[in-house]
Formats: sequence, C-alpha cells, structure tokens
Amino acid sequence: MATTAELFEEPFVADEYIERLVWRTPGGGSRGGSEAFDPKRLLEEFVNHIQELQIMDERIQRKVEKLEQQCQKEAKEFAKKVQELQKSNQVAFQHFQELDEHISYVATKVCHLGDQLEGVNTPRQRAVEAQKLMKYFNEFLDGELKSDVFTNSEKIKEAADIIQKLHLIAQELPFDRFSDVKSKIASKYHDLECQLIQEFTSAQKKGEISRMREVAAVLLHFKSFVKDQLEECRKSDAEQYLKNLYDLYTRTTNLSSKLMEFNLGTDKQTFLSKLIKSIFISYLENYIEVETGYLKSRSAMILQRYYDSKNHQKRSIGTGGIQDLKERIRQRTNLPLGPSIDTHGETFLSQEVVVNLLQETKQAFERCHRLSDPSDLPRNAFRIFTILVEFLCIEHIDYALETGLAGIPSSDSRNANLYFLDVVHQANTIFHLFDKQFNDHLMPLISSSPKLSECLQKKKEIIEQMEMKLDTGIDRTLNCMIGQMKHILAAEQKKTDFKPEDENNVLIQYTNACVKVCAYVRKQVEKIKNSMDGKNVDTVLMEFGVRFHRLIYEHLQQYSYSCMGGMLAICDVAEYRKCAKDFKIPLVLQLFDTLHALCNLLVVAPDNLKQVCSGEQLANLDKNILHSFVQLRADYRSARLARHFS
Repeated sequence: MATTAELFEEPFVADEYIERLVWRTPGGGSRGGSEAFDPKRLLEEFVNHIQELQIMDERIQRKVEKLEQQCQKEAKEFAKKVQELQKSNQVAFQHFQELDEHISYVATKVCHLGDQLEGVNTPRQRAVEAQKLMKYFNEFLDGELKSDVFTNSEKIKEAADIIQKLHLIAQELPFDRFSDVKSKIASKYHDLECQLIQEFTSAQKKGEISRMREVAAVLLHFKSFVKDQLEECRKSDAEQYLKNLYDLYTRTTNLSSKLMEFNLGTDKQTFLSKLIKSIFISYLENYIEVETGYLKSRSAMILQRYYDSKNHQKRSIGTGGIQDLKERIRQRTNLPLGPSIDTHGETFLSQEVVVNLLQETKQAFERCHRLSDPSDLPRNAFRIFTILVEFLCIEHIDYALETGLAGIPSSDSRNANLYFLDVVHQANTIFHLFDKQFNDHLMPLISSSPKLSECLQKKKEIIEQMEMKLDTGIDRTLNCMIGQMKHILAAEQKKTDFKPEDENNVLIQYTNACVKVCAYVRKQVEKIKNSMDGKNVDTVLMEFGVRFHRLIYEHLQQYSYSCMGGMLAICDVAEYRKCAKDFKIPLVLQLFDTLHALCNLLVVAPDNLKQVCSGEQLANLDKNILHSFVQLRADYRSARLARHFS
C-alpha cells in the first residue's frame, strides 16, 4: 500500500501513473534492462495493484463518511449557538429601545425645563437691555455721551451694536418732538459706520485678513449705503431716486468688474452677480414703472410750463369719427373747417421745450439700458419711446400743427399774416432732432429684437401724419399768398395803366401793382427758402411759381392794351420774370419767358404777327392761347389786324 501511495503524484495523470507502475515491475520494460519482457508477471502485478487500490478506496471512503458525520454534528451545534445568539440580540435590542425611550423622555423634560428657564430669563435680559438702551438714549437726549462704550475707541464693536438699535428706535419716534435727538443718533450712526469703513480699509492695506473679516461682520448689520440713499427719496422725489439708483448701480457694477480681477473662486462672476442682485432686486423689479411715471409727469410739466409762459390755454383737439371726417374733407378740398384762429404770430413750438423733452428721454434711455434686465430691455425702451411720441410728437408738434392750420386765414382775407411757414421751419428742425435721438439712443436698445419693426412703424406713421398736415398747411398758405397778390393787383392795377389817355406821356417803366407784387413775392420766396430744406424748397417754390404765373396770366387777360399799354405790360412781365429768376426753378422761368413772348403779341405790327407766332417760344403753343392774347389789343377789331391773324 505504501508502494501504491508513492505512485500518486500531484498533479495526477493516469497515463504517467501506469507508466511508472510498469517500469517498477521486474520484466515489465520493453527496452534496455537485464530482464526480458514478461507479460504474465506484468499481468499479475496489475491484478495485485488493482486489489490494493480497491482496499485503499474502501479505507478512504470510510474516512470520508466519518468526516461527514463529524461535520453534520458540528453544523447542528453551530446552528444551535446562532439561535441562542439571535435570542440574546433580540433581548439586547428590546433593552436598547427602552433605554432610548427613557433618554427621549429625559431630554423632553430637560428642554421643557430650559424653555421655562428661558421664559423667565429672556424678559429679564430684555428688561436689562432696554434699561441700558434707555440710559444711552438719555445721553443723546442730554447731548453728552459719557458712557465708556462711546468714548473708548477699542469698544467700537459694542458701540456699533448699540447705535444700530438706537437708530431703529429713533426711526419710530415722531419727528416734531424728537427731531434733535434723531439727528444726533443718525450722526453718530454715520460716524461709527465711517470709522468701521476706515478700519476695514486700513486692515486691507496692511493685509490683516482676520481684522477685515471681523470689521466686515460688524458692518454687515448696518444699512446698506444703497438703502440709505434710495429709501429717503423713493416716494418723495422720483427724479432724485432714479438718478441715485442709476449712479449707485453703475458704481456697484464697476466695482464688481474691478473685483473680477482678484481670485474669488472659480464661479466669481455668478457670486458677484448674486451679491449685486441681492442689493438692488427690490429697486430693479419696479424700475420701469417709476421711470415711465416720472417721465410722463416731467414731460407734462415741461409742456405746461411753456404754455403758461405764453398765457395760452391749450385747445382740445378732437379725436374720433367727426375729427377724422373733417381731416379727410380738409385733405381733399383744402378748405378750412371752423373759424380761423389768430395766433398773433406764435408758432407754439419751442426748441427749448424740445431739447428738454429729448434730454429727459435720453437720460431715461440710458437708465433703461443700465437698469433693465436684458430680456426686458427692448420692451422697456419701447415704453419710453411711446411716451416721447405722446408728449413731443402729439402733445407739442401735432398740437402746434393743428393750431397753425386753424390760424391760416382764408384765401380771400386782406392783409393776412402768414405764420405757418414759421411752424414748418421749426417742425423740420424738431424732426431732425427727434430722428437723431431715435437713431442714437433707441436703435441700439432694440436693434436685435422684434420691437425694432414696431418702433419703425410707429415712427413712420407719426411722420406721415405730420407731413400730411404740413403739406395741407403749405398748400393753404400758398393759396393765401396768391390771394394777397390778387388783392394787391385788384387795388393797385388800373385799366388806364395799359390803355393810357395820353400815349405820348407815359413816364413809368412798370406799373405800381407790379412793383408791390414783386416785392411781396420776393419776400415770400425768401421766407420759403428759410423755412424748408433739401428738395422741399424746390418743390414748394415750383408750386408757388406755377400759381404765381397762373395769377399773372389770368390777370393780364382782364385788360385791353393800347400800343403803349402793351409795352408797359411787357415791362411788367419782364419784372415778374426777374422775380421768377429768384425761384431758381427752370420750369417757372420758362413759364414767364413764354408769357413775356406772348405779351409781344400786344405790340407787334399786324404784318409781323404770323412771324412772331411762329417763333421759337410760341410755335408750340395752342393757337387759341395766341388768339386770346391778340384779342386783348385795342386795335384787334380793325379789319387789317383780324385779316393778318386769320
């Protein structure tokens, strides 16, 4: 068995095991050795070895069974011990729960006792503290600070705590009885705050971080400087409130930008933004309401102050269906609706008022840009723009245009004073200022938002509306000018001017009517040039020139002309043509050149009429026009003249 056991090696390989058994058996080798191969002996050895293996297997099996029985016995004993430990643990857990309940009960009793002690001690402490505050308050009331806490610079922390409480108490006291002591407490409050700020600054320069932290903790309980600056004027003075808010917010954001240069952590921008928001959130939430409310009241005051200075009570300009109907009728018929109003030469437009309104709006845009949340900026800017439109464009410019239109006299009025061109001149200047502010201050705030198209449309509508009224006023003014010229001609032009009694005794170069009309026209041309700009000057002058030509043309058609009278008419038209040159409008000059050529028909010899009519300036004219002028000759009915012109 020992020999058999020796044949087992780790790891066990059956083929190698058989090989080793064969080599150990005498006569079992096939190569080498002294003995020849003996199969019978090898078979006998195999049989014996198998028997030994069977015996070994039985022995090992008995040993395995014995070990299994022992293992089962030990497992039962272990399970029994585990059950006993579980029971012990359950008992211990139950004891722990009982102990925990007992501890909780004791803790409740202790807390209750503490509350009772605090309920007794707190009023006592408050009473003691109130007594101390009353003592300090009396010192301020007497005007002499004797307590060591106020005189000892090392106790500034305790003094700061006391002065904060006194400051809160003082705010609740009536001003009329305690104004003096309130001012003393406030003064001391600000003095201590300044001292703490100086200490913080000094510690910062010295690099004393712990002292900075200590002073900052004390300063934390003082007002925010911001609150002190804003609350005082928040309800009483909106203008100062908005200026202070803008200034403080700007300075704070600038300070934040400087602090960004220091190492304040990885998310320093968010940290600083939250700090700024915590300071200003209550003021920024309703900023635009304060802004628009102030801008409306301020704009209304500027306008009212101006009209008061003119002793003018604003007329109510109607709106709605009736007013719209009147406006359409006026645009189509050019008729004045309602009585003419004498404005005494006042345009009711003021550049000073406009500059003030634009300045207020400019400041509002700047504050809006700084104080509005980026998402609210376009909407807030639009609200400010609508206020500008309301007070500048509608309440001031449009009112002046309406008043100016009502002040234009009818075309048949005598010696009418025409001031509407002054309104046009000032309105043009104001339009340029309005447009400049729109581009410079509003556009950057709305350029990338849907509000841009809304603002452009509103601007377009208001300008078109005003241009329509300007066009109407200019047209009616031109009619009045022509009416004045008609009156001059009617009053100054005599029939004998063009058919004098003594043909040989005419000493004048042109008629008195011509002199006065030309003087009037030159004055109006100069006024138009001064009142307009750009292409508008040429447009209005051309219209005025055409109407001027038509007036003279129709005026000349009313008279009969002798030879000398025709010469005088030619001289008048030549003078009118000189006046037309001042227009610097080719069409107007051409019209008067043609009229001058037509007047030659009044004096040309009958034999030369056909030759003159076929000349360069008259060849393209309708024959009826030529005939109408020839008919004005005093000698037209003579057979000779009629025969030459037929």
